[in-house]
Amino acid sequence: MNVLKRDDIVHAELSYKLVGVLYDVHKQMGYGFLERYYQKAIAAELKKNNINFKEQVKVELEIAGEIIASGIVDFIIEDKIILEIKQGNTFLKTNIDQVNSYLKMSKLQLGIIANFTSRGLIYKRILNSI
Repeated sequence: MNVLKRDDIVHAELSYKLVGVLYDVHKQMGYGFLERYYQKAIAAELKKNNINFKEQVKVELEIAGEIIASGIVDFIIEDKIILEIKQGNTFLKTNIDQVNSYLKMSKLQLGIIANFTSRGLIYKRILNSI
């Protein structure tokens, strides 16, 4: 049996595992908690699944030796994927712009925004064109 595997999806296997963790957290918690509670639950599930991560990572934009912007990323997964978690029913343009900025500052290629909504978990992959 041939297995069809796409090679054009950035960090396909790791992002698949990560989304599985997010679904597990949503299944256990449901909707209506503060983002920081989802963050703690995600961290626990990442540890349980032996996925390396950093939390609350500061990223900076430096121009001509001067830091002109900075932000705090919720998670960096395996030094490859930025994960931003939100609580709400829609993807806001400001959240997508935020992840785009973090990707450019960190020089990482893939970001995922996960929204814990009243209708379930929704997520969006965002690519950095680098």
